[in-house]
Amino acid sequence: MAKIGVEPSLTDVQEALRERGYNVVPLRGEQDARGCDCCVITGLDANIAGIHNIVTSGPVIEASGLTAEEICQKVEEKLR
Repeated sequence: MAKIGVEPSLTDVQEALRERGYNVVPLRGEQDARGCDCCVITGLDANIAGIHNIVTSGPVIEASGLTAEEICQKVEEKLR
């Protein structure tokens, strides 16, 4: 199953993705995103000061304002 990187604060999202069979890894730093098929971030610290380094070729989903179920649906759509 796909490897999904999720920020540690999104515990409900981590659990929901695990229940669907995904390999979930916590995103604590840039190196954690390497090798992920998709990443889920809170969006709170996205692109601070205009600095943006691409460390994964997979899609990045911003969780802000979305439920865990909505995020799971977005992950599944992106991985099709």
